[in-house]
Amino acid sequence: INAEYGDRQKSMPQIRVVPLGAGQDVGRSCILVSIGGKNIMFDCGMHMGFNDARRFPDFSYISKTKGSYHQYIDALVISHFHLDHCGAMVHFTEQCGYDGPIYMSHPTKAIAPILLEDYRKISVERKGEENFFTSQMIKDCMRKVIPVRLHETIKVDDELELTPYYAGHVLGACMFYARVGEESVVYTGDFNTTPDRHLGAAWIERLRPDLLITETTYANTIRDSKRTRERDFLKKVHDAVSRGGKVLIPVFALGRAQELCMLLNSYWERTGLQHPVYLSLIHI
Repeated sequence: INAEYGDRQKSMPQIRVVPLGAGQDVGRSCILVSIGGKNIMFDCGMHMGFNDARRFPDFSYISKTKGSYHQYIDALVISHFHLDHCGAMVHFTEQCGYDGPIYMSHPTKAIAPILLEDYRKISVERKGEENFFTSQMIKDCMRKVIPVRLHETIKVDDELELTPYYAGHVLGACMFYARVGEESVVYTGDFNTTPDRHLGAAWIERLRPDLLITETTYANTIRDSKRTRERDFLKKVHDAVSRGGKVLIPVFALGRAQELCMLLNSYWERTGLQHPVYLSLIHI
């Protein structure tokens, strides 16, 4: 048995994983994976809890010299448009000098610049921060993006292949299967296995990757059923508006607001409520 285990160890691929963010933490998702001689950066997010250099991943781990990152990173892969997964992307490309390929889905490419511009406005125009990325930098960064379709295998080069799969969560969110020769890894980003009113459940082929890197924010949390949570939420809203009150619902993530609007619209139609519902614009 020991000899067999030793042979398996010798044949196992040498895959190296370095979290530059989101390691035992929520936010600043940025995972470096070295596989088959290729280096992939999965996500490039910012941390909501910091307003200094700590909000972005520490890219100096890759190289102390700005502008040389493309020599070490073969591909940057963005799973979806939430800022904790893409908020540092413009900083990395336009201010740090990464000039390699960037991959994301078509919806992510369409929506990400809207959130990035919103982030810039808050940071610069409201908080007065300096040395922040500009609107033009956002546009320049997005020009470098290579959009991908679900289940479409993209050849980054002669050895590295990427295939995106449906992740649910928000519009355009993808899980990515990366393969170099006989070695492979699956990176999920955020995903949702339960369908909701505007998105389906995550789906991926029956794969046998050497490594799975997955989101675990709520892995050890037991929550009430979705039906129970929705019923309690609607009861609170109904009680408030029926007494002449107003309900303010802060929603921190794009995608959740749309789900709540659809839930309220369905309830309004069933109960005949006439109270108006307003959704604030994304731009501030």
